[in-house]
Amino acid sequence: MKLIVSLLVLAGFVSSARNGIDFIQPVTVATFQCIKNAGYSFVIPRVFTSLGKVDTTGVNNVKNARAAGLTDVDGYVFPCLSTSCPSAANQVKAALDALKNAGTKVSTLWLDIERLAWPANHASNRAFIEAMVKEAQAYGQQVGIYSNYYNWQDIVGLDYHGQSNLMLWWAAYDGVKDFSKFAAFGGWTRPTIHQWEGTTAGPCGVSVDMNYVP
Repeated sequence: MKLIVSLLVLAGFVSSARNGIDFIQPVTVATFQCIKNAGYSFVIPRVFTSLGKVDTTGVNNVKNARAAGLTDVDGYVFPCLSTSCPSAANQVKAALDALKNAGTKVSTLWLDIERLAWPANHASNRAFIEAMVKEAQAYGQQVGIYSNYYNWQDIVGLDYHGQSNLMLWWAAYDGVKDFSKFAAFGGWTRPTIHQWEGTTAGPCGVSVDMNYVP
C-alpha cells in the first residue's frame, strides 16, 4: 500500500510539470489548438521589439492563443536601447495599450534582459528596468524578468537585487527540463520558468524556444 501511495504521489508530481513555448512567428488559432493538443499549456509571444515598435504579430498571437482556448498566455518585451527609442516606460505602455486595443491581455508581461546594446553603466540600466517595471505595475499588470546569471552580471551587476520580488524566467540552454543547474543571482534563489532549449522545430511546425515549469 505504501508503494502504491508513493507511486501515486510521484505520478501527481510528474503530471504537474508543464511545457510551454516562446516564439515570434505568426500563429493561427488552428495551430494554437494543435499546440494545446500536443501538450503545451503556456505560450509567450513577443509583443514589443528591440527596434522600438509594438510587435503586432505578437499581439495577434496573444489574441489567437486565447481564442484557441489557452488560458496561460504571457508576452515579452524586448527593450529598445538606442537614444532614438521611446522611454522605458513608454515601451511598456505601448505594448500594453496595443494588447488592450486588440481586445486581449497577457497573464504576465516579461521584460527580456539579455545582452544586446545595453550601455556599460549599471546604474542607468537599473533605472531603465525599474521604469519598465513601474509602468507595468501602474497598469495593474503582473510583470516578470527574463534573464540569466551572465546577462544580469553584465547589465546590472550581480549585487543588484532590486527585482528579486518578481518572477524569474531563467534562460539556460542546458537541454534539461528542471532547475538543477540554476545558480542564484540578483536575489533569486529559484526561477519560475526554465527556458531550456533555444530556437528549434517545435510543435505543429512552429519555430520556438522550449520552456518548462515544474
